[in-house]
Amino acid sequence: MRRGAPAARRDGENSSGVKAFRSVTSNAVVLDRPDVDTDQIIPKQFLKRIERTGFGEFLFFDWRKDPDFELNHQEGKILITGRNFGCGSSREHAPWALEDYGFQAIVAPSYGDIFRQNSLKIGLLPVTLPAEQVKELAERARGGEEITVDLESRTAGGYPFELDDHARECLLEGLDDVALTLREDEKISAYEAEHPALISTLTI
Repeated sequence: MRRGAPAARRDGENSSGVKAFRSVTSNAVVLDRPDVDTDQIIPKQFLKRIERTGFGEFLFFDWRKDPDFELNHQEGKILITGRNFGCGSSREHAPWALEDYGFQAIVAPSYGDIFRQNSLKIGLLPVTLPAEQVKELAERARGGEEITVDLESRTAGGYPFELDDHARECLLEGLDDVALTLREDEKISAYEAEHPALISTLTI
């Protein structure tokens, strides 16, 4: 993966841009820092874009000016990081930037609640594991071992993680809120046919 390059469309991406996720095996990037907030993930000056793509090159923009910053020396599709990742403001651009950079899964002890939900909505899998297991995976990654995150078995590096069945199904199938609603299209149409509008409408 070329640093800062927009990620290629993964198999399973539907027309709304939600990407189906089943598993990924890759080297992992270790960012051993707690409380990484969304302002650092994608600084505010890059939020003017109206598209969801193109944010990857600005990921951790300020931190990457430091030659010793972790992402300047590592590549991979999995990010292993510290507790409370994605705290701070609710900007959905943060998971957009991580996904556009090429990450498909994140492993951390905990997340900012809104960041976690925004990640799930675009097919970026936030795996939650106990801190000791995250530390062990980070050590394995630093040693050059590839890590597998498997949503079907709900395991990361061999460790089981929890994810509710609804979120898991949406990720496996690449479903967003609109796609979920369209699954019930026949029932919605039948309901509308049985319950005509009570208010008259005027066509001009």
